[in-house]
Amino acid sequence: MGLDYVDIFYSHRFDPDTPLEETMGALAHLHRQGKALYVGISSYTAEQTKEAVRILSAMGVHLVIHQPNYSLLNRSIETELQEVLGDAGMGCIAFSPLAQGLLTNKYLNGVPGDARGARSGSFKKELLAPETMDRIRSLHSIAEDRGQTLAQMAIAWVRTAEQYSATLAAG
Repeated sequence: MGLDYVDIFYSHRFDPDTPLEETMGALAHLHRQGKALYVGISSYTAEQTKEAVRILSAMGVHLVIHQPNYSLLNRSIETELQEVLGDAGMGCIAFSPLAQGLLTNKYLNGVPGDARGARSGSFKKELLAPETMDRIRSLHSIAEDRGQTLAQMAIAWVRTAEQYSATLAAG
């Protein structure tokens, strides 16, 4: 990368085959070396997050950010994770706020042939279930009534979350 340091270095996903102490130790080492100004995690459960905070705190390193999947269609972080983030003084960078493009106008009338949802890969086909599509159409109607696109409303909604720091929307 040609960099002396990065602003934030993430442990992208919990690895069940690697002790959490080892993963957090690597983050702490990078931070102490000055190679990472801050450290964060992504896609960890509430319990894994609590334990990561405990381990890093014991090493004198503050875990500053969590990057969970969060959208109008996936609100799972609200049950426990948001409270853990608040207790730990951590921020939240929501990824997939548009639910892989479903919270745009693209899929309202089915799956376009050139869309990610038409290809096999990382797109979660279960998101195209009829009941989910009904919810999306209802949300689209609410957005229209508010004078917004569905995408604008979805991102604005995510921005109201507790501990919200930023939104990561990518194509």
